[in-house]
Amino acid sequence: MYDIVAIPAFEDNYIWALHNDQHAFVVDPGDAAPVLAWLARNNISLSGMLCTHRHHDHVGGIEELRAVYNVPVYGRQHKKNPHITHDLREGDKLSLEEFGLNFDIMEVPGHIEDHIAYYSSGSGILFCGDVLFGAGCGRNFEGSVKELHHSLQRFASLPPSTLAYCAHEYTASNLRFAKVCDPMNPDVDHRIERTAQMRAVNQSTVPFTIEIELATNPFLRCKEPAILHSLRQAGYDAIDEESAFIALREWRDKF
Repeated sequence: MYDIVAIPAFEDNYIWALHNDQHAFVVDPGDAAPVLAWLARNNISLSGMLCTHRHHDHVGGIEELRAVYNVPVYGRQHKKNPHITHDLREGDKLSLEEFGLNFDIMEVPGHIEDHIAYYSSGSGILFCGDVLFGAGCGRNFEGSVKELHHSLQRFASLPPSTLAYCAHEYTASNLRFAKVCDPMNPDVDHRIERTAQMRAVNQSTVPFTIEIELATNPFLRCKEPAILHSLRQAGYDAIDEESAFIALREWRDKF
């Protein structure tokens, strides 16, 4: 048995801890201090780390954590990410025997070139880093927006019940954009209301299901007539799903 809990870090990051009563793996430990505090508070030992990508707010705590716990660090090796001890690529499998979990590795570029995700079909868990957010998606820093679109379509094809664990609490701000893009969507209205209730009591909006993203996330709904209409009204030429996605990402960057 295992549980997954969020360890808040920085202003809006989540470091995810997969744990049982004795062992834990943490995902994207950008800051060591909150992880060390959580481990000490719960009398749990760190067994390993999983990385989705090399941005500092995802890897900044690894060196300090490894000074205390000399554990493996799983992720995509890159010259700008010297912390990875076990390189993972598309199609690889990672077994966390402590929890009976098996992850398939997905290469999902578009936010940055070496971004990966961890997907457990047996448990319906997806650690998606900064590619997919609640009602939104990551910015395009490396590679192409087309690659980002393709990566998101891979997530969209997963079972609707899949729980996505992203690395930031961005849902409320993303929903403001979703409302402009998709103004008559009752699912967006309901999610805005529910998100406000959750954040009012400091409750995380993550994880979320692929099902709710398909209903409310404009980046997964590019073919919808309402979104194409909103794009044209905003001055963007959007004639198909791909051009709509590119236009949405540009619009969101300026929003």
